[in-house]
Amino acid sequence: MNTHNQEINDLSTFNIKAELEKYLIHWKWFLLGIIISTFLTFLYLRYSNPKYIASSKILIKDNKKSGISAEFEAFKDLGIVGANSSNNPDNEIEILKSRKILAEVVKNLKLNVKYILEGRVKNTEIYKSNPVQVSVKDSISLDDISNSISFSLLITSSEAITLLNNNDEIIKENIRFGDYFDIGFNQLEKIQILKTEHFNKERIGKKIIVNIYPIDRIINSLISGVSIEPINKNSSVLKLSLQSTVLKKAEDILNEIIKQYNIDAKNDKSEISRKTVDFINDRLDNVGAELAIVDDNVQNFKRKNSVTDIKSEAELVLQTSSLNRQNLINANIQLSIIKSLREELIKSEDILPVNLGLKDPNIAKYISEYNELLSNKRRLLKSAGEKNAVVIEIQENINSLRKSLESSLKNQEQSIQLNVNNLDREARRFNSKISSIPTKEREFLDIARQQEIIAGLYTYLLKKKEETAISLAVTVPNAKIIDKAYGSDIPISPKKRIIFLAALLLGLVIPFIIIYIRDLLDTKVHTKKDIQDLTSVPFIGDIPHSETKEKIVVGTDARSSAAEAFRLIRTNLDFMLTGNEKTNNGKTIFITSTTSGEGKSFISINLSATLALSGKRVILVGMDLRAPKVTEYLNIPERKGITNYITNNDISIDSLKFRVPELKDLDIIASGVIPPNPAELLMSPRIDELFETLRNDYDYVLVDTAPVNLVTDTLLISKYADVFLYVSRANYLDKRLLAVPDTLYRENKLPNMAIILNDTDMKRGYGYGYGYGYGYGYGNIQEENNKPWYKRLFS
Repeated sequence: MNTHNQEINDLSTFNIKAELEKYLIHWKWFLLGIIISTFLTFLYLRYSNPKYIASSKILIKDNKKSGISAEFEAFKDLGIVGANSSNNPDNEIEILKSRKILAEVVKNLKLNVKYILEGRVKNTEIYKSNPVQVSVKDSISLDDISNSISFSLLITSSEAITLLNNNDEIIKENIRFGDYFDIGFNQLEKIQILKTEHFNKERIGKKIIVNIYPIDRIINSLISGVSIEPINKNSSVLKLSLQSTVLKKAEDILNEIIKQYNIDAKNDKSEISRKTVDFINDRLDNVGAELAIVDDNVQNFKRKNSVTDIKSEAELVLQTSSLNRQNLINANIQLSIIKSLREELIKSEDILPVNLGLKDPNIAKYISEYNELLSNKRRLLKSAGEKNAVVIEIQENINSLRKSLESSLKNQEQSIQLNVNNLDREARRFNSKISSIPTKEREFLDIARQQEIIAGLYTYLLKKKEETAISLAVTVPNAKIIDKAYGSDIPISPKKRIIFLAALLLGLVIPFIIIYIRDLLDTKVHTKKDIQDLTSVPFIGDIPHSETKEKIVVGTDARSSAAEAFRLIRTNLDFMLTGNEKTNNGKTIFITSTTSGEGKSFISINLSATLALSGKRVILVGMDLRAPKVTEYLNIPERKGITNYITNNDISIDSLKFRVPELKDLDIIASGVIPPNPAELLMSPRIDELFETLRNDYDYVLVDTAPVNLVTDTLLISKYADVFLYVSRANYLDKRLLAVPDTLYRENKLPNMAIILNDTDMKRGYGYGYGYGYGYGYGNIQEENNKPWYKRLFS
């Protein structure tokens, strides 16, 4: 069992080696593929524009969770710190990527105008270092164009440029810097080119491509290009990132987005304070006018009655009514504020003033919630439509709260009015008690009381105006910058290592696929393995491809691999002939093939020569009567042969024999002239006489016969054969034709049959190898050195 497993392991190793050699023989292809792919990759990396990534982090402040910040502590006692709204990071992401914010970014950074420096192979965008810039008249704006505009500027000197179109055709020459000119686009009438601080003499002769895009197009690219996401699900920290071929540009865009977002958030937050200031200023104007009238009345009363000081004749009564009067003043103030708030609420759906000192805490709470809902609605409308579900829900809450607030104000007004009426009745009661006071003094007290009420309201409004101004001044940004935009100088794409690795793999895979497909589609016989896999015919040996043009490759001193292959076949023939003797006379060896052109005659001649070198009596008989090749191979003219012997009884066998100088010990009989009926001739009784004579005179009789797949000639004389050597040519015979020798062998139509594989490729051994010439000195060393490097490695 262990021996069997060892054999299986050896076979597996052998097959792996064969598969490796199948591809290693084409190592030059793989090397060429790697070189080409590496070179193309180098060119791609050399002339492609690298991309960089910049990122920034901000903290979205959640005011509900954070409480009152340190800067607000000083104003806590003034009552200006109210309820704050919490910020949803998802909503803030939409605001950050809103078209309103990005439009301001594009305008401030002038992203809709690109300056590109043309190079010999690739173009490079110039950002903030462009030597020239495009300017237009005040009545025109580059932000208003609706279609893209592109043109080129060739800097011809330090004073002039040439205008080119996209096809490098000259539109206008010798344009001086600062001069207005027409570029041929309807959207822009006149433009001028100005030099910048980055202009220098090195820019002369350079070509600058100017691309002007509609703002909406740049906004769309930013919406898709800017990535904003929270660092985790439960965090209010957002990470902003952007890829660009210009790192500084990506950093500036991210910083500008954050800046515009904070400006927009501050404007939203300060809107309530600004509305309150406007309301207070309006009231101050009205109350100030009333106070001026009252002051004039006091002045006129004193001048008319020559009064400088009024005696207190009823101090006790006045002291008693003092508290009542103060309550009346406060009630009138509250009533005035309530009425104003009701008018403001009824007039429009707008932010209501806060921090007016109303005694009812519920009303102040409702106003704060009402303002908060309005602010949230306005912020959402920047990135969502009015039909958005969240906007509709907020509007419903606003309407509901508006009704509640209006109802509360109305109830509060009625309550305060009732209190004022009660206080008025109390005042009249006290007035009746001082009826003894002179009329003039009572009249003065009425005027003074009215003056005190209006003056108190005016002072109150001034105080609230200052408090609101402080609140407006300390409005803080909505986002805290954790990390400013920053990007590494190392590009994120193209990734050189990955691309070079992919190129290396591609350089290996493409030749591998080509070789694999070629082998997959290849139907030719190549190696001994193909013979053994597709037939059951014994394999006697293979003949390597001869590097010379000589037809006879064997000789006394021949040490080539082909010569050694024939010697090996000679040895194997001895084993095949042992025990298969039909007589004690010479052995007949027939040589055939499937089709013509497989080297049948080449094998016949050289195998005969090999047997003759062993000291045996050998004769080679050409019996391929249809296409004789023996004389052609030996480069001798046609002569009498087997055809003449069969058709003429007067011709003897000895008269047909001849020798060539290269093969002094080998007798040869040619095929003779080509007959019209070769099959019938081979059925002649003279064939029996021929073989009987040759068996008696020679040790080996080698017969070069016709291909078996084309004619029946060989099968007609197969009974005279002791051994049939079936020649198959490597890289020539279709594998499907191996069914022919396999069928002949299984049906025993050709006796004692064995296959010779001719013209094998030593470089395509697929693990089998040949090794001919081993031990024969220099010839072996030379062939060993001629082997491929992978052959020497595995040998």
